[in-house]
Amino acid sequence: MAGHGAQEHPHGADRLCAAGDRVYSRAVRRGRVPRQDAEPVPCLLELALLHPDPDDMDWLVPTSPQEVMTRLLRGVHDEVSASQRRVDSAVEAFEWYAGLGRLIHAPAGPEGTAIRVLEGLARIQAAMDEATQACTTEVLTVQPGGIRREAELSEGLHRALALRGRGVRMRDLYTHVARHGQGLLNYLELMGDAVEARTLDEVIDRLILFDRTVAFIPANSDRTMALELRHPALVSYLVTVFERLWRLAIPLSAALPETGIEGISHREQSIAALLAEGHQDAVIAERLGISVRTARAHIARLSETLGAASRTQLGVRIAQAGLDGPTRGAPAPVILPGRESPTAR
Repeated sequence: MAGHGAQEHPHGADRLCAAGDRVYSRAVRRGRVPRQDAEPVPCLLELALLHPDPDDMDWLVPTSPQEVMTRLLRGVHDEVSASQRRVDSAVEAFEWYAGLGRLIHAPAGPEGTAIRVLEGLARIQAAMDEATQACTTEVLTVQPGGIRREAELSEGLHRALALRGRGVRMRDLYTHVARHGQGLLNYLELMGDAVEARTLDEVIDRLILFDRTVAFIPANSDRTMALELRHPALVSYLVTVFERLWRLAIPLSAALPETGIEGISHREQSIAALLAEGHQDAVIAERLGISVRTARAHIARLSETLGAASRTQLGVRIAQAGLDGPTRGAPAPVILPGRESPTAR
């Protein structure tokens, strides 16, 4: 019976079928529905959106939409975190293998090398220029580090303009902090429809992909070394990571979602989630692309808003306010301890 229902309703809680949507919505509005109403939509029971009423087994009661939303967001958050961990692990492996030299059976010349180590900024830029000249379709980039400096934007401007002139489409991922940089806004205005930009709370390390055939990633912390990757499986994997992050990101033209908690900004909600994971101030600052000083200022405001007198108490208050989960999307409004609801007056 379960298998038959799964074949007829091949979807998750993030995209209900039309029949499931109607029955679940009715259950939320009325508080419960007769069990027979759910017989045509076994997906609702399989996905735990409906469950038996303990007082009357002939009725089914709904799981609250807030709980379903939290479940979905945690699943997305876990998926992205796992992808980021796999990318970090792959980068470490690339560095180790690159240190052993070129592949024994790789043909000579840059086009036949699966992994090339590029040492020195001049060599990295030369390789990027070559890839730019050969590019005909699209460029995908991930740009971490917060607000982009004018020097960084100017460094690759000639490549971007050359790509735009040939009709190449570009998609760029940044952290939310990058929204506040005037240099980036000027760059996007100059590039016009050739570039589409989106932002996330945090992104993976720098990544540039040309035509889904060649990728560039850093090979050391100060980015004076890079890896040029042409192995189809490696490049395909990085494209998949990019596309998943792109799907979760927010277009630069759209506003960031409200937190639903008075006095707490989207950035402070992101910081609260990282604090709940046990990260230190410096790690939080690096992952969100802000300075340690700025991170600590936000943490101080969080403590004041949540009424926490210590870091330990702040962790408890973060959990109580529901700030210890992913930040994509706006949760239901939360009234903090000691604050009455505006509608209660």
